[in-house]
Amino acid sequence: MIDLFKALADPCRLRLVAVLLRGEFTVQELTRMLGMGQSRISRHLKILTEAGILSVKRQGTWSYYRAGEENAFFCAIRPAFELELDKLPKRLDDLAAVASALEARRRRSLEFFDRHARQWDSLSRTLLPVPDYLDRLLALLPEVPVLLEIGVGTGALLPSLSSRAGRVIGVDHSPAMLGEARRRLAADGEEGIELRLGEMTHLPISDRGAGCVVANMVLHHAADPLAVLREILRVLQPGGMLVLADLARHEREWAREQLADQWLGFETTELREWLKAAGFEQIEEQRVAAAAGQEDVLLVRAEKPFATEKI
Repeated sequence: MIDLFKALADPCRLRLVAVLLRGEFTVQELTRMLGMGQSRISRHLKILTEAGILSVKRQGTWSYYRAGEENAFFCAIRPAFELELDKLPKRLDDLAAVASALEARRRRSLEFFDRHARQWDSLSRTLLPVPDYLDRLLALLPEVPVLLEIGVGTGALLPSLSSRAGRVIGVDHSPAMLGEARRRLAADGEEGIELRLGEMTHLPISDRGAGCVVANMVLHHAADPLAVLREILRVLQPGGMLVLADLARHEREWAREQLADQWLGFETTELREWLKAAGFEQIEEQRVAAAAGQEDVLLVRAEKPFATEKI
């Protein structure tokens, strides 16, 4: 308790904790958000991390800080702590800065995909190859009336998904990518697949509107993966299923610039943690091993519990 109270007994550190309860951010992002020097921010982060209030996740040369779970006392008082955060000075400014940082991440991704839509398929396969995993992904899918794919890109997976559902809806935030997907579907004579423009955190579909959601190689582009998973839970029917494929953790730092990756893949433990925090259950994972020059792929299936629905 003494270490906890010492760590929190500073207005700047209180603001930092309040911000990091809203998401995971780098030192550089926190420096911009709070308008402080990097050395000052780093010193406060070190104190909070040593106290177990924060944890740090390193990806390549970047370090992401977030609220941790190592300090049992902080975890116990956290609900009451969060209720008082709105009373902090500059709270509204900090919340606006958080929103601005996440928007900056989203905007960088959108601009990249609009610019590279026509070359995306060859670009992604050439720069960051992965083993053949699609048959295993498709085998995880249930048969449902409505299936939603988020981040459809050029629409390569959509025809295969149409055999698993009476109706398939594809969503992407890039108009250029959706244009490529429409051209692909028309050339293949595919009908009955609906394409919609939308963000992963604001899906253009009603509550409980889908029996299954597929997220194929998109979560590592998300500015806020937990927010995406919570939005997926919203649109799933009770008992509905999320099927996710993504990169396992790797160290190809250049992927941030050349492929607009926000995250250098994921550990199964952090995906499971996010899924549980979002409200999913019955979480199952498998790992598709890579050949030389490739990166491993994680396949995850999770269900929306019936208990989340109000009676």
